[in-house]
Amino acid sequence: MNEQNLSIRLTAVANHVEQGMKVADIGSDHAYLPCYLAIHKKIPFAVAGEITDGPLMSAKEQVKSLGFDNMIDVRKGDGLEVIEPGEVHAVTICGMGGILIASILENGKEKLEGVSKLILQPNVAARWVRAWLDKEGWVLSAEEILKEDGKIYEVLVAERSGNSPYSQDEKEKELLFGPYLLKERSGVFKEKWTGELNQWKKILSQMNNSGSPETEQRKKELQDKIKMAEELLS
Repeated sequence: MNEQNLSIRLTAVANHVEQGMKVADIGSDHAYLPCYLAIHKKIPFAVAGEITDGPLMSAKEQVKSLGFDNMIDVRKGDGLEVIEPGEVHAVTICGMGGILIASILENGKEKLEGVSKLILQPNVAARWVRAWLDKEGWVLSAEEILKEDGKIYEVLVAERSGNSPYSQDEKEKELLFGPYLLKERSGVFKEKWTGELNQWKKILSQMNNSGSPETEQRKKELQDKIKMAEELLS
C-alpha cells in the first residue's frame, strides 16, 4: 500500500470524503489517506494526526516527498486534540478498535464543532462506535463491510442530520450488526457473524461450570447475542 494505491478499506473510506472537504485523519500513520485525497484533488487541506514519534516522522517525510507541505499539516497529539473547532469538515479514524475510536470521539467531542461528517473504520467492536454516535446525536448514514487479506472490516459513516436508521423494537440488534448491513446481509457479513457465533458458543461452553454472579450476567449477554446471530443466519 502507498499514497497511490490504498488498501481496500482505506479506499472505501476515501470514497466517502466529499469533494472540497477539509479533512482530519486521526492516527494517520504514513499519511497515505490524506496524500491520496490530495493527489486526486479531492481536498484543499488536511490534518494528519499522530501521537507516536515513529509514524509522525513517517507522515512528515511522506508529505514532504510529495510536495504537499502547504496542503497537509502533520501534527503530533492525542486524538482530536490535533484540530481546532471549525477547522475541518470531516474526520476519519481508521484501523483501531471500536472502543478506542469511541473514546477518541468522546474525549475530543468539543473539537467536532464545524465537522459535518465522520468516517470511521473500526477493526473490531463496531457496536461501541454506533452506540456513541447514536448517544451523541450523530446519524449513521452509510455502512460497508469488506474483506482484505483474510480480515473483515466495517466502515461507518455518520452525519449531523438525517433520518435515524434504527427501529425501536430491534435497536439492540441493529447496533450490534449494523442497520444497513443487516438489510444487505452480504456474503462477507454472513462470514463475519458465523465466525463470531462459533466463538461465542465456545466461550459460553467454557463458562458453564462457573457460578459467579459476574459470569451469570456475562452468560446471559452471550446467550442473547447467540440467539440474535442464529436468527439472522438461519
